[in-house]
Amino acid sequence: MLMSRRRALAAMGGLLALTLAGPAAFAQSAEPQAGIVVKIGGIPWFNAMEEGIKKGAKEYKVNAWMVGPTQADAAQQVRAIEDLIARKVNVIGIVPNDSAALEPVLGRARAAGIKVLAHEGPDQKEKDWDFELTTTEAYGQAHMDLLAKEMGEEGKYIVYVGSLTVPLHNAWADAAIAYQKQKYPKMQMVGDRFGVAESLDESIKTTQDQLRANPNLKGILTFGSQGPIGAGRVLDDRGKAKTVALVGGFSPGQGAKYVKSGVIRGGYIWNPLTAGEVFAQLSSMLAAGKEPTDNMEIVGVGPVRVYPDKKLIQAQKLESLDKANIDRLVALGL
Repeated sequence: MLMSRRRALAAMGGLLALTLAGPAAFAQSAEPQAGIVVKIGGIPWFNAMEEGIKKGAKEYKVNAWMVGPTQADAAQQVRAIEDLIARKVNVIGIVPNDSAALEPVLGRARAAGIKVLAHEGPDQKEKDWDFELTTTEAYGQAHMDLLAKEMGEEGKYIVYVGSLTVPLHNAWADAAIAYQKQKYPKMQMVGDRFGVAESLDESIKTTQDQLRANPNLKGILTFGSQGPIGAGRVLDDRGKAKTVALVGGFSPGQGAKYVKSGVIRGGYIWNPLTAGEVFAQLSSMLAAGKEPTDNMEIVGVGPVRVYPDKKLIQAQKLESLDKANIDRLVALGL
């Protein structure tokens, strides 16, 4: 059975199937099965989420594992979901790269009786539930307040998102930009947002290009875990860390050196390990036919608000990426 699984995964055409949670994942078992399809495999953020999925799978007695595409590509996510439908899993988890592109295949999953659980996809259609560990407005505004502080509340800045089709990244950017126009009128966004922040190489190249095109640039705001790392490398190499404020969320272990040196001024994240545990907890619940209820306890988070009309499970649990907190987060394995 394990060998047939390997052959099937090899046929997925460019997908990197990451470690399965629990032994003999596809053996006959009384435990429900949940496949969690994330944006991209092999980067620290989703490595931490995978650890949370493994931990939660043991605690909540669900056979849960993570599948990560080799690129942040909706087509690869579609193929992964099709594979999970064929396996007749109980739950499919999704962190979407492109919500619209996933609608048809998620619709087929639900028609087959599979529960669909989204994260970073509050507007994802064809889902049963979405869970979020911060609100769109709070996350966007917190980053803009920090950027404004570091820029002296004036000057030109640019914005990175994971891609132009990642729904939540763009919602955060929308919230931050609208807030800036209202609260910090002396700040000015240059051009449109750049969809590069899930790629280290693209973040590096775009930062190089923008520094050449905008010699008076004072700030970079990035939503997407590779954005601060790529931009930070360029600012560090070019001695621009003191003149260009870099703010955004990232994996602490990957960006700690830039925080300590002052290249990255700060940012906020929720804990991806916690998000992985939540995936496992909610997958177990949905597979058992149970529905979330308001003020229910979520692992690592506490009581949450549940909005049945929006199919939204909403928490508020952020960590500050600053010099005082970064070592603690790294010690947690993030």
